[in-house]
Amino acid sequence: MEIVKIIQQHKRLCRYVSEKKIKQSLDILNDMISASSLGDLRDEYNNIVTTYRNMLSYTIEGINDPERNKVYLKLNQLILGLSDRVRQDILSHFSGWHTYWVKQQAEKEQKLTGKTIVETVDDLMFKSDLDEWLKLSNEINPDPESVLSRKHRYLIRNIFNHLWLTDYYGEAESSLISIITKTGKFRWHETSIFISAITLSALRTWQTEKLIHLIDIYESGEDQVMARALSGLILNLHYYNGRIMLYPEITKRFRKMTKDKTFREHCRIIVLQTIRSRETENLSKKLHEEILPKVAKLRPRIEEKLDLDNILPKDRGDEKNPDWSEMFSDSEEIFKTMEELTMLQMEGADVYMSAFANLKHFDFFKDFQNWFIPFYPDHEVVNEIFRDDILGPGTNELAEALYKTPFICNSDKFSLLLNLKYLPSAQKSMMLKVFRMELEGLQQLDDDESSTSTFRNFRTFVTQYLQDVYRFFKLSPYKREFEDLFMGKLDIYNSEFFKMTCNSAEAEAGLADYFFSKNFYDDALAIFLKQLNEKPEDAQLYEKTGYCYQQMANYEEALKFYRKAELIDRKTWTVKKLGLCLRRIGRTGEALEFYLQAYNMEPENIHTVIMIAHCYLDLKDYESALKYYFRVEYHEPGNIRILRPIAYCYFALGKFDESEKYYERLSAGKLNAHDLINKGHLALCRGKKKEAVDLYRQSIISGEIKKDEFMSIFSEDQPLLLSLGTNPDDLPILLDYLLFIID
Repeated sequence: MEIVKIIQQHKRLCRYVSEKKIKQSLDILNDMISASSLGDLRDEYNNIVTTYRNMLSYTIEGINDPERNKVYLKLNQLILGLSDRVRQDILSHFSGWHTYWVKQQAEKEQKLTGKTIVETVDDLMFKSDLDEWLKLSNEINPDPESVLSRKHRYLIRNIFNHLWLTDYYGEAESSLISIITKTGKFRWHETSIFISAITLSALRTWQTEKLIHLIDIYESGEDQVMARALSGLILNLHYYNGRIMLYPEITKRFRKMTKDKTFREHCRIIVLQTIRSRETENLSKKLHEEILPKVAKLRPRIEEKLDLDNILPKDRGDEKNPDWSEMFSDSEEIFKTMEELTMLQMEGADVYMSAFANLKHFDFFKDFQNWFIPFYPDHEVVNEIFRDDILGPGTNELAEALYKTPFICNSDKFSLLLNLKYLPSAQKSMMLKVFRMELEGLQQLDDDESSTSTFRNFRTFVTQYLQDVYRFFKLSPYKREFEDLFMGKLDIYNSEFFKMTCNSAEAEAGLADYFFSKNFYDDALAIFLKQLNEKPEDAQLYEKTGYCYQQMANYEEALKFYRKAELIDRKTWTVKKLGLCLRRIGRTGEALEFYLQAYNMEPENIHTVIMIAHCYLDLKDYESALKYYFRVEYHEPGNIRILRPIAYCYFALGKFDESEKYYERLSAGKLNAHDLINKGHLALCRGKKKEAVDLYRQSIISGEIKKDEFMSIFSEDQPLLLSLGTNPDDLPILLDYLLFIID
């Protein structure tokens, strides 16, 4: 059985239903049922087809049926529901997934109770354990190794698995959720993982009741619980975007909630954090490819400058090392990058994904539910640290600091704690000191921000939970059994629920600016274009729209919007952008006109001066290009790069002596492959063939260009070489000689 094919068929069927292509969806459903083991589904399918054919006939015959829309809506729901059941049946029998193995084990245990069909909460196999727990006093705090604690952990696992693996909730599940949320017997961190179970169950099998439960929990819970419930709800609403409008009970409830300003802000926070997950991969890449290698190079100097071996006994903690700024003076780039990462971390960016990706191999993460459990100081994993000779005395501080830190998600907190006991003694001691400092810093943070950010806690809980979910889909051993919610464009702002809740002009503008600042130009563009329909006189919107098109290399469209912006509010920036786009599409003469206009508006702008020079160079007006390149050289005498186009212009004008002087100055730095070629051209034009060949050879062996690329460049440069007096008969001989000596 091709499981991937079935999954793709189901997705295509759902899309067809949302597009009102019912016949096509029925054809796919027919194929899926043929692969299923449930023969009784065929009768349901036939009833749907018969009803739909009758509806089509009545419509074509012109019979007015006032109930037609209701029947049509119900048919859509029935097709989707039946396809969901067929998909689940096939996956349970043929996928071999862990999910269905756990489900089958639970069903075997349920059969042992004699109540195979679970209709009420009393039918649940773990009902006796649940009753026993409910009878206990709220004050009980049993030893984690006690029989009671082990039985309770087993109860929590059974509840999680039941809520996760039940395809369709009924009275039993509703009663169970009510017991969890209303009796006060389950702690917030236990309720939190049950919410994840409901979320995963809904993602596996759609049912409006599951989403209603998430809404109810959101409306009645504390911040930690609310954040998870609403996050789970929004992930589901985005995932099932194509079918949301087919279930009025959901949309009606949602529209009612949107009247609450706090709910709208909560939705906005979750949407933004979900979209922010798109940065994670790039951040991880940046960390491994740019930052860590640079830090590794700096390490010996850091150790020398800071004298790490002696810093603790001698230095006062509240003083800064005066040598720090000097130490980083030639490493300004890494300093800025680290500062940028710190800011991203403060915003909620996932900067630790790559660091903790290799710390998910512990047995702890083989337990499915532990990917979703929030970190709390009394967790049994923390108790393992108490038995450590070095970590034991500081366990309370360590656990409290981990619990309070907003910058590490729950999954990574457990990874860090589990890894601590394997560290050498010196590193364990250092970590305790770090966490004590962290605790002091967090206390200061609380004092500074407690009155300034109404939604700070909610935002932190959302950020940590969504990062936990992200790790599950990216790193867990069970990830292949789930469709990755964080793949693709994640255009959650286009979903129906967003239109219902966050579609205010202010929310859209904030989202567009976020996309724009993070270089997600295609996303930002979609919103800017929509905003322009509402604000056709906003010059800044035209500028930003043009810039998005420019960054996407669609220069013709960029020109259109830059011109509109210029008509409303003429700025030097816009004029230069017009020049840039025109130059990129080869309309260099027009580009030059705009750059000259920009120069008249801002004569001191050195960037405009150099762009004018480039345009003259493109137009082969080397005399004019030189005039402007000389202005750049005058303003920036230490800029060695400006020597390159000056040397070339002199060469193109046949002023070989002047050109050679500038190439000699350029040689003070490192000549690149193109410099070597141009310098070779100069030698060739001066009759120094042997020197020219050697320079050409150096350009190829530099590794910057390949032999074929050199031949292409040389061919393009031949007209210029011939115009400067080179003998055309010499060129093929010279090239063959070069090829012989480099082979």
